[in-house]
Amino acid sequence: MMIIFKKYYYGDYGDKEMSSGGETSNTLKDEWPLWEVFIRSKQGLDHKHVGSLHAADAQMAIENARDVYTRRNEGVSIWVVESKYIHASNPDDAESFYEPANDKVYRHPTFYDLPDEVKHM
Repeated sequence: MMIIFKKYYYGDYGDKEMSSGGETSNTLKDEWPLWEVFIRSKQGLDHKHVGSLHAADAQMAIENARDVYTRRNEGVSIWVVESKYIHASNPDDAESFYEPANDKVYRHPTFYDLPDEVKHM
């Protein structure tokens, strides 16, 4: 007797057909893509990454994100991005990657006086 366990995520349906031999058909075309979720809170000015979920399309991802990550009406805006479109720099290369910015003093406005009217700086 062979027992197969499959991990499902929020939004996945466990309706994969069993093929002959007792194994699940698990092709990539049957899987929903992974979406990264960003929420802007009522107090914040920026979106923060709050988690990931699987959904068939962007609209479903937004609706699922609303249900999962904003249960207490803490968010005012939701962004979802399909995970395959997110690219990141390598943390091991951080020193050489960010080194050219140290040569540009205008990027470090320590010598400017900000007016009192300027908020959130």
